[in-house]
Amino acid sequence: MLYVCPTPIGNLEDITLRVLRILQEVDLVVAEDTRHTGQLLHHFEIHRPLESLHEHNEKEKTSRILGLLRDGKQVALVSDAGMPGISDPGSFLIQEVIEADLPLEVLPGANAALVGFLQSGFASSQFTFYGFLPRRRKDRLQSLEELKGIVYPIIFYEAPHRLCDMLKDLHEVLGDRQISVSRELTKRFEETRRGKVTELMAHFDQERPRGEFVVTVAGGDPISEEKSEDDILHLLEQLMSSGLSRRSAVAQVSEKHRLPKNQVYELALRINS
Repeated sequence: MLYVCPTPIGNLEDITLRVLRILQEVDLVVAEDTRHTGQLLHHFEIHRPLESLHEHNEKEKTSRILGLLRDGKQVALVSDAGMPGISDPGSFLIQEVIEADLPLEVLPGANAALVGFLQSGFASSQFTFYGFLPRRRKDRLQSLEELKGIVYPIIFYEAPHRLCDMLKDLHEVLGDRQISVSRELTKRFEETRRGKVTELMAHFDQERPRGEFVVTVAGGDPISEEKSEDDILHLLEQLMSSGLSRRSAVAQVSEKHRLPKNQVYELALRINS
């Protein structure tokens, strides 16, 4: 059996009794960082063999772990914090275990995305978890453009040295939406700040970001009767009658009024149809 074991995202008391029992019973613990997990095991007086499994050796180590599972061994998979495989190593191993038809059990536990989402206070029964945006700005902007039409909250992870750039790009692409930024969740210096994107930009321009961040962004407004589809159609008709192509008119209206391109394009298709 491969046990996927979530570990605390900060406060060590957040580990479950079940995870502790499994870690005491398995033949091997595979961890993102053996030094980090070694400290966790030492704290709970657990003494089990420990090996690394990270993004650079995951494919290589997976074949060995599959062999152990076929021999009837019990293996626990952990990451540095939270649920393995969620913006952390482990997803490839889990896929291969399922493909090999070997036993798999995922244990519930701590998850930073859900804590950050609830800290935001956004009233929504739906949300999108994205994780880390691309590091290159061009790719980051493209990813945000693809998320522009989502009408429910979006949850991101971000590192402290990239947070300010991320906020600037959020403002450029998604506009001055409501946002919640949580850092060091469940730890001693846990903090959540809420407000408009521009307000959080101003704050972190003055105070250097520290710790790991969960950023929850309010969803965009769908084009609705309240937003007046007729007004949008009228603008599109004016632009297209002046000689702009449908694509150019859609791009201009979408950018100027910060509306999702796909929804504006659907309206544009009604013209001359």
